[in-house]
Amino acid sequence: MRGELRHYTQNRELSWLAFNDRVLDEAADPSVPLLERLKFVAIFTSNLDEFFMIRVGSLYDIVSMGGKAGDSRTGMTAREQLEHIYEAVGPLYRKRDQIFQELERELSAYGVCGVEFGELEPRERKWIRNYFKTQVLPVLSPQIVDANHPFPHLQNKELYVVANLRRKDRVMMGIVPVPSMLPQVVDLPGGGLRFLRMEQVILEHLELVFEQYTVSDRNCICVTRNADISPDDEMFDVEEDFRCHMKKLLHKRRRMAAVRLEAAFPLEKKLEDVLTRRCHVGKHQIFRTAAPMKMEYVFPLLSKVPPALGQTLLYPPFAPQAVLPAHQGGMLRLARKRDLLLSYPYESMEPFLQLIRDASTDPDVLSIKITIYRLAKKARLVEYLCAAAENGKEVVAVIELRARFDEQNNIDWSERLEEAGCRIIYGFETYKVHAKVCLITMRGKGGVQYVTQIGTGNYNEKTAAQYTDLSLITPDAGIGTDAASFFKNMSIGNLEGEYRHFLVSPVGFKRTILDRMAEEERKGSGGHIVIKCNSITDCDLIEGLSRASRAGVRIELIIRGICCILPGVPGYTEHISVTSLVGRYLEHARIYAFGDGPERKLYIGSADMMTRNTERRVEVVTPVYDPALKKRVEELLEIQLQDTVKARWLLSDGTYLKKQRGEGPEVCAQEQLMKEAADRAGAAREAAQKRPGPTIRGLLRAVLGWLWRKRCPACPAEKQQRQFSNEP
Repeated sequence: MRGELRHYTQNRELSWLAFNDRVLDEAADPSVPLLERLKFVAIFTSNLDEFFMIRVGSLYDIVSMGGKAGDSRTGMTAREQLEHIYEAVGPLYRKRDQIFQELERELSAYGVCGVEFGELEPRERKWIRNYFKTQVLPVLSPQIVDANHPFPHLQNKELYVVANLRRKDRVMMGIVPVPSMLPQVVDLPGGGLRFLRMEQVILEHLELVFEQYTVSDRNCICVTRNADISPDDEMFDVEEDFRCHMKKLLHKRRRMAAVRLEAAFPLEKKLEDVLTRRCHVGKHQIFRTAAPMKMEYVFPLLSKVPPALGQTLLYPPFAPQAVLPAHQGGMLRLARKRDLLLSYPYESMEPFLQLIRDASTDPDVLSIKITIYRLAKKARLVEYLCAAAENGKEVVAVIELRARFDEQNNIDWSERLEEAGCRIIYGFETYKVHAKVCLITMRGKGGVQYVTQIGTGNYNEKTAAQYTDLSLITPDAGIGTDAASFFKNMSIGNLEGEYRHFLVSPVGFKRTILDRMAEEERKGSGGHIVIKCNSITDCDLIEGLSRASRAGVRIELIIRGICCILPGVPGYTEHISVTSLVGRYLEHARIYAFGDGPERKLYIGSADMMTRNTERRVEVVTPVYDPALKKRVEELLEIQLQDTVKARWLLSDGTYLKKQRGEGPEVCAQEQLMKEAADRAGAAREAAQKRPGPTIRGLLRAVLGWLWRKRCPACPAEKQQRQFSNEP
């Protein structure tokens, strides 16, 4: 059957480019506020940068090693994929430039925009020239390129101002790195939010940098390099600390081969010849862009907008809601009683953080164990874990140092945790630990008791307000036992552990999902599968879906990003539909639902349907047992399938079509979920107001808790039997 895949699949790289095109569509959507549209341009740009660094970089690695094998889905070789990628990227650049320039024009009417140097008034030019002389020129490191001044190494994703320099009969190249310590933009004096980008400021004042030369053919360039480092690319001494090895690899990333060269203007021929020769890039790898090559400045710009103007230019403000009822004994006491479900960013991450804070001081808590993949730069979670260790709790953190582009951040946090007395485990040499599991072990009346948290997203306090994710907190003894086994297996390097409830990659997840698909296949037209995840590339799972579709099973997929399976292909995927949602928040939750009614089997967890998740990562997916919580997850899926505002259908030819509104009112899933969260938070506040005041027993418990915290100054005050298992 593997040979038939080509009839109903598409290339993953081209599918990813189609996803980023949908991000760009949000930037062109007139119903989205103007500055939010500009943010989508910045997200598109950042996404494309990472795509070139990782996906294009890995394809070049395959080509350089002489790899001629075809993609398992489409049969394209690495070289053929690169040709298709470079061909597909050109139109995206032109589309982005057009959208960016239109947004700049529209935003200028509100006094919020980047300006060109020629648009400045004389007094502004004078101010900028003085700013350049006093604030910029002293920190520049210009260089000429000639026999005595060799061409420098151009760092990955750093900006450089270049020009031709003439002195008497000599013509040479001049290069000025744009210092990363300088701000990306210079705000102009006066009203409004008008600014010049730093590279523009330097480019316009090159005659002050190269005073003895005549300057011509000015340009700004940026090189993108292969950043697909892999810790197992090079053998390293098993005695070497894995942290030290990762530091070496991060240094290596800065000097890897170039895969793209961007320029603000068409390159003069001599400059182009030098750059293509020195950077080892072909002309097909050079992209001219009218939009900025680095757009991180957009995000702080949003916070500078006055509130009155923000009502027009930004989304209406929304804060993650406090939907759980206040509990006199704290979150840990509540979590010991019943299952809880948090839906980010509609609901706040605060209850989970409170849970860890409570556990750090509770005398019954014996240990806290957690997997860490990505953390915020400022993480209260780490402070609470450190406090727990300093208070005598056993704290074990399985930290993945290879979380791409967060490697240094994770190295820093691992050192902080280790200093506080936490035990640090780095996982496996050849498998990333991507699971999101936290286990609290306590003394109970009949022995130990567990509270387990399993999530679809990272323990990142920043992205929890930007990504849609689910977080299940449960006192279920069976799930807790599985979590305890999981952490034991991580500690002893066992990837083949047996679990009664958990689905764990790289062994059990794919096997169980295929079994569930087969169960629905046997039901024929009575079968039903709903899956929501970020991407699907795994050929075994794609074939499983196709077999179920041929049997008549109704299959509804909600795939935000890469989707290698094509729906609606006669004889293969007629009963499969694929919806993609791109909106205000990044869709990130992974949900797997099989069947209908009370017997429906529902799972959430960290794993996508990608080969890297099913075979090369450690992932954890858990069943949701509580009927009320299952209903909430099912309602979330239904709302997203009904979306007619941000949803798009994937067609059998690989293109996307925006869903059309039917007879009823339009549905925007994210807005509806925001409203429902606000309603639940309001109901929780009303219930709290009606609740009787604290009892003598409650006050006594609070006093004892306060006395315990006084003993532990290191903890900051702020600071039905289960109906299915993994077995077939």
